[in-house]
Amino acid sequence: MTDTVDKAPAPPLPPEQIKAIPVRHYGRWVAGSAVVALLVTIGIAFSNAKINYSIIPEYITDGTILSGVWHTLYISVLAMILGLVLGVILAVMRMSSNPVTSTVAWFYVWFFRGTPVLVQLLLWYNIALVFPVLNLGFYKDEMNQVMTPFLAALLGLGLNEAAYMSEIVRAGIQSVDEGQTEASHALGMTQGKTLRRVILPQAMRVIVPPTGNEFINMLKTSSLAYAVQFNELIKRAQDISSTSLAVVELYFVASIWYLILTSVFSVGQYYLERRYARGSSRSLPPTPLQRLRKNLRLFGSFRRPEAAR
Repeated sequence: MTDTVDKAPAPPLPPEQIKAIPVRHYGRWVAGSAVVALLVTIGIAFSNAKINYSIIPEYITDGTILSGVWHTLYISVLAMILGLVLGVILAVMRMSSNPVTSTVAWFYVWFFRGTPVLVQLLLWYNIALVFPVLNLGFYKDEMNQVMTPFLAALLGLGLNEAAYMSEIVRAGIQSVDEGQTEASHALGMTQGKTLRRVILPQAMRVIVPPTGNEFINMLKTSSLAYAVQFNELIKRAQDISSTSLAVVELYFVASIWYLILTSVFSVGQYYLERRYARGSSRSLPPTPLQRLRKNLRLFGSFRRPEAAR
């Protein structure tokens, strides 16, 4: 009688390697080719146009253009401040339980958001046709002397911006939990103090991003002030082009300055948003500068072993 020895089962054969065949996206190639062809066509059209590109760098630092850049910044900042202050007041009025104040605020937002900014600028500039004389009791003067291009631009841009800022502020206030208000009232805080100390600081996280977008938009919208003869960037560029006949070249100069201004303030908006996002996020994503430093350190660590060899 022979002894039987149990044999271990043979190991399973390894599965055959899967050969993945990538899916060909012909639509992407067609779309990419169409976009490249369109860009090449536009580039050829501008290169063959009768545009003197060599004078553009000269006008970028021209004194008249720089004056227009300063006036653009000046009117944009003042109009934004006016719109922000009035927007906060309108937002509080809109949320008030008083039907009169809430109705007035709603009507203001409805009117100024529903009419073009250019029309509002022209109405302020020609307000003397409605009120020939400004009489405040303690001050009296002809409206043509009072309503300067600067004041018309400030009122037209600022009052229009207030309508949009009121909705942004109202959305920010409503984003704060109602329990915060109830807890503040339980501590004996008044309605105004609760708004200043508790609600608005927490609402800033929601208010800041769209406010930054509104200011960047204000920088570009201020170009409409040329219609009321305010000496902003577009008006200055048109003044130069009327004598030099370099119309398109001056529009390129103005566009370059608008890109510079919006880019600078976009960077500021990015870091301002990070500051107000600290309370809602445990870890903030790295900034572009931090990512660049990290990549440089990784690149340096890869280069050191090679240098040692």
